[in-house]
Amino acid sequence: MAQIHPTAIIEDGARLGEGVRIGPYCHVGSQVTLGNNVELISHVAVAGITSIGEGTRIFPFASIGHQPQDLKYHGEPSRLEIGRNNQIREGVTMNPGTEGGGMLTRIGDGGLFMTGAHVAHDCLLGNNVIMANNTALAGHIEVGDFAFVGGLAAVHQFCKIGPHAMIGGMSGVEQDVIPYGMVMGNRARLTGLNLIGLKRRGFDREEISRLRAAYDQLFAGKGTFTQRLDDVAETYAASALVREVTDFIRNASKRGICQPQSDDDATA
Repeated sequence: MAQIHPTAIIEDGARLGEGVRIGPYCHVGSQVTLGNNVELISHVAVAGITSIGEGTRIFPFASIGHQPQDLKYHGEPSRLEIGRNNQIREGVTMNPGTEGGGMLTRIGDGGLFMTGAHVAHDCLLGNNVIMANNTALAGHIEVGDFAFVGGLAAVHQFCKIGPHAMIGGMSGVEQDVIPYGMVMGNRARLTGLNLIGLKRRGFDREEISRLRAAYDQLFAGKGTFTQRLDDVAETYAASALVREVTDFIRNASKRGICQPQSDDDATA
């Protein structure tokens, strides 16, 4: 049975799972579905066609599922889907999709969205994503599993962030970030691989070594970038980690790939 504080407003039609807890001054819209053991701690507003997965906790003053911040949105019945066991902290905003982006914003399982984080319309996030305080994802962004976005960072619309990538705090990301890559800077540049994250998550040491060698060849080797990409894909065809990187690059968005700072950039 759900536990609902007397000051909370639950509109007719909302569907509440077993063990749901809704604290003081929350507002749950008529098309919202809360899975088992979801908790809205207090002052949480959930609107639109929004589903929230089992065990997710949402902290005060979060705004979930309200109209996208997009002037092209005209009331189409788009959705926001949030997975299981997420922590959505104070003041977080998450918007549903739009007609121009597939009508869906999706959040995976096990994520942590710290105070003031923003997930815009039509974003697709994987599992175990962490967004630190006051980070912002513009519309139509894809984020892979275990990606980390540092505090006050912002990501341009239509970018792709690969699995296990790390974005440094206060970075402005305008291009795609390769899987396992680290980027940082006012206009973010690739600074290396997220080696600490790889080790913490138990990746094989030899696989990490192959990935490091492939990275060096890809971004510091001879020839054009296309030639180096083909060479790396052939040389390390047996490596799942390298293959994930090369496939990601070949399927990059129109934004292009975030690359290391060149000598010309450094002296400009």
